[in-house]
Amino acid sequence: MSIADDNDNIFKALSSRTRRQLLDLLKDRPQTTGMLCLAFPDLDRCTVMQHLKVLEEADLIIAKREGRERWNHLNALPIKHIHDRWIGPYAAHAVGILDRLQADLG
Repeated sequence: MSIADDNDNIFKALSSRTRRQLLDLLKDRPQTTGMLCLAFPDLDRCTVMQHLKVLEEADLIIAKREGRERWNHLNALPIKHIHDRWIGPYAAHAVGILDRLQADLG
């Protein structure tokens, strides 16, 4: 799979509010799939599992089995790579434009 395909999978995964909420829940500590399901009472377990699968395919979470439990761990590296490739350079460009505008107005 190419880097472009990897980026597409990451953007696809991040496009869903539910998946972003799942990542937020994993930001502070790993959680079992059962714990994550409890955080989404309006969704059935199968739907939560489908969202987790998309996140896992995008390498945004790493799932580890411990006995009967599946522990989900956040993998923030793909988000950092997206930031380094897309957000950082565009933000730096925007700040440069604002700096020039402020200098022209001042």
